[in-house]
Formats: sequence, C-alpha cells, structure tokens
Amino acid sequence: VGSYWPFATGLRVKQANLLLEQILRCKNTKYVLIPNQHIGVYQIGFAAEWISREYLARQGRIRLCGRGQLIYRAKEPVERVCFQLEGKSMLYSVTHSGNRKIIFILGFGELLNDHVLNEHETSLFCEAVEVGQVLEFPVSVFTEAMKKDFLLTRRILAAQERKIWRLGHQLKNTMGSIYLERKLAAKLWKLSRDFGVPGKRGLEIDIHMTVTFLADLLGAPRETTSRVCKTLAEHGLIRMEKKRICIPDRERMARFYKTGRYE
Repeated sequence: VGSYWPFATGLRVKQANLLLEQILRCKNTKYVLIPNQHIGVYQIGFAAEWISREYLARQGRIRLCGRGQLIYRAKEPVERVCFQLEGKSMLYSVTHSGNRKIIFILGFGELLNDHVLNEHETSLFCEAVEVGQVLEFPVSVFTEAMKKDFLLTRRILAAQERKIWRLGHQLKNTMGSIYLERKLAAKLWKLSRDFGVPGKRGLEIDIHMTVTFLADLLGAPRETTSRVCKTLAEHGLIRMEKKRICIPDRERMARFYKTGRYE
C-alpha cells in the first residue's frame, strides 16, 4: 500500500506504536493491509510482507516422501491439498483386473489433487515417483483462502482445466487404429518436454523408468511394452540404459508419433 504515514493523523511515533499494538493483540486477524515503505518514521521496506508470508506458510506443512510412497488413496475424503515442491509424483487409477494405469506425472509446483473441495471422495491414487517434498494444507484452510483470494481460485481452476485438456489429448491417442509404438512415442515425447535434461546423446528423461513403469504408463502388458521399446530403440528413436530413456531427436520422434513413419 506504499507509505502508511499519508493516511495517518497525529504524532508519527504514536501511530507506529498503535499499529504495533494492534498487530500483537489481534491474533485471529484474517485480512491484513501491509505497508511496504514506512510505518510512521520507520522505514521498513518489504520486511512486513516477508513476515506475513512466513506466517501464512506455517499454515501448511512440508512432507518428505520416499519413492513409491502413497500421498493419498482413491475413495478417501479430501483432507489436504498437496503441491509438489521437489521430485515428481504420479496420479494413477487401478483397473478392475488390478492393473495400474498412470494418468499424469507431475513435477515442481503442480497441484497433486484430483479433487480440491471436500464434496467428493478422491478418484485416483497419488504416489511419489522419486524422493521428494510435498507441501500440504488442510483442505478447510485452503478453501477458506480460496474464498478470500480470487487469484488463488483462478489458478486452481486453471490447473484443473489443464489436466482436463491433457486428458483430452490422451483420449485422442487411445481412439482409432493408432498402434502401441506411436502411443509410447507420444508419451515419451511429452515426458521429454516436461522433464527432459540435455545431454551428449540427446534429451534424457529425468525419471527412473522400468519396463513395468512404462507398461503402467501405456496401459499394456509388460511383455508387449518390452517389445515396443525394443522396436523404438532399433529404429533409433530412443536409447535405453540403466532404466533411463534418452531421445536423440525430438523432432523425428514427433513426426513418428504423428504420422507413423520411421524417417
């Protein structure tokens, strides 16, 4: 709000002390107006804003998640809203036959919840792909913050809309006669875009991927997925070593999954 003093009357020292007393006494305050230049004669800069952010941050907690640890389960009430701080997590469903189908792999800053409001039970599982940190807020605290901050609500809606948009593209790849090699190529191309690390041999996907993991990603049997990976490797579209996948030429990979031509 700029300087506090232009809006104050009386002695500056009294105003500063009055404001300090109000801050100390009113512990249940939900709305704050934070000066970022002066309080009375005192130049404070952005110190007050930093303190407020620290206070709000303490409403949540950071949880360390090991590889393979469940963050939340399907068919449970929504108790906390989770964001990925470090590492990666995946959202997946379990089919009637007991097989796992990976839907999303999410990284830094991503909203991990399939539901934010506590009106429906969760429909997916969320599991850590690697060691990482998750920022969690109680759902009651977070939804209350959404009521007061439209920008926060807008960003949550945008995150969920993006997931729906990505689901639409996944459905497009499951319809028609597109074969498994092209499906896997499309998924690996998207993972290289989101989690690719440049290297000497191309763009390496920074995820520990076993054949079982790829089978869950593709929604196909493990033996079939192994054959598909071998086909892509023989045509030079991917390189597999120590459970890491490298894409030498992303443009060539994109042409293949769009047209089905090995060029």
